[in-house]
Amino acid sequence: MKRAPLELPEVRRLDPARLTAGLDRHQRLDLAAHTRVHPPLLPPDRDGLLALAEAVHLTGRGGAGFPFTRKARATLATADRTGAPPVIVVNGAEGEPASAKDKMLLARSPHLVLDGACLAAAAFGAEEIVIGVTAGSPGEMSVPAALAERDLPCPARTICLPERFVSGESGALIRGVNGLPVAPAPLKARAADGGMGGVRRRPTLLSNAETWAQLAIAARLGPDAYAAVGTAAEPGTILLTVNRPGADPLVVEVPAGTRLGAVLDACGLQPGAGVLVGGYHGAWLHPSDAIDAPLSRAGLAGLGATLGAGAIVTLPDDTCPLGETAQVVAWLAAESAGQCGPCKSGLPAAAEALALLAAGAADPVVLEDARRAIRAAQAGGACSHPDGTARFLLTALDVFAEDVDAHLSGPGCGRPLRGVLPLPPAKGARLEVDWSRCTGHGLCAVLAPHLIRLGPHGYPTSTTIPVAPWQQHDARRAVNQCPALAMRLRHRA
Repeated sequence: MKRAPLELPEVRRLDPARLTAGLDRHQRLDLAAHTRVHPPLLPPDRDGLLALAEAVHLTGRGGAGFPFTRKARATLATADRTGAPPVIVVNGAEGEPASAKDKMLLARSPHLVLDGACLAAAAFGAEEIVIGVTAGSPGEMSVPAALAERDLPCPARTICLPERFVSGESGALIRGVNGLPVAPAPLKARAADGGMGGVRRRPTLLSNAETWAQLAIAARLGPDAYAAVGTAAEPGTILLTVNRPGADPLVVEVPAGTRLGAVLDACGLQPGAGVLVGGYHGAWLHPSDAIDAPLSRAGLAGLGATLGAGAIVTLPDDTCPLGETAQVVAWLAAESAGQCGPCKSGLPAAAEALALLAAGAADPVVLEDARRAIRAAQAGGACSHPDGTARFLLTALDVFAEDVDAHLSGPGCGRPLRGVLPLPPAKGARLEVDWSRCTGHGLCAVLAPHLIRLGPHGYPTSTTIPVAPWQQHDARRAVNQCPALAMRLRHRA
């Protein structure tokens, strides 16, 4: 069977080119091209690598921004205490639809990512390197090919994970590598304390693809040259994914602290109705705030936003902001693992209320219920999915406040829903309600309370309901026991 060609995202830069070096001349850097672009590395010892990472203030680039050195020291402390050598894990499972930077690195510059992972493996005496990629992504072919080209300090393997939003969560990735369902662990635990393995738990140092690539850049440049760009607190460059309506996204390398307006100008974009920074666990910025927003964690925090994984989306003026937001929130609710209260109840309730608001069928009570549901979901989940979704939704309601008023007081904003916010093609299952048959019995809402909600007259509030994997059992019960035979479960490829 012939494989599809690799997807190779286009890259741009606002000087200098570090992570993107050579990609203006090569579609993909194999080992020969990589060694021409990036000078050879002299592997540091354990203390030297820790000192380097601390000197450049290296933090995780997958969303949380956790200090790399603190994570590494915790892993090594467990290894020293237990005598078990650590495992190095590269998280390349980018489930965020608005982000393509890690996909780009693994597809076009895989050896830069492997350089960082191999540095840590050699310095810390690792037993194994594991690279997690999304099934069907460019990394599924690119990473094994890169591994076969180079000498490694320890065995290495690639594992493919399902394409789901939560697959990139660190606990979900580790569970997938261990052969368990790819979902966040019900109880939070540090990978450093023993993430990998079955009976014999091994201390695990996990970071995303860009973080490992940044470590390799820092090892080549040294702390002073690395800090020649960026800010004092956040030196170096960052990778951004800039999404463009009707076009493929761009991966852009910029010095930390660069103004968002400069990035938008370089990509031929305007702030439009608002700018989303940090992806679907990020925050919306008002156009007046977006232009001068500094692209650093500290700078965005001052605006109530987060850099997250570096995904940026501008919303054009000719689409309904609430309709766009409602589509994403519904998708996020369906992407949850459904194993804790905030995801099982809070997110679906908020998604339904927002859909009613976008359709002009909500009132202030419904809107307040949505705010209450999403706020209650914060800080109570097994992972950060409810918190990130809440930030996305609540900042949208603030930035698009005029549209909220228009949808509450009249027919709406008058703009069509163009569907410009990137989402993967619809797949999985959906529950369909035939209102010509439905008699308002209400049994379906009893059998599937986290899936079906009834309106004031006792009928389901929606005729088409996305069904997450964890909801399929309840959906089948609702279909099988509907007295009016008004429901069916359809599966999409």
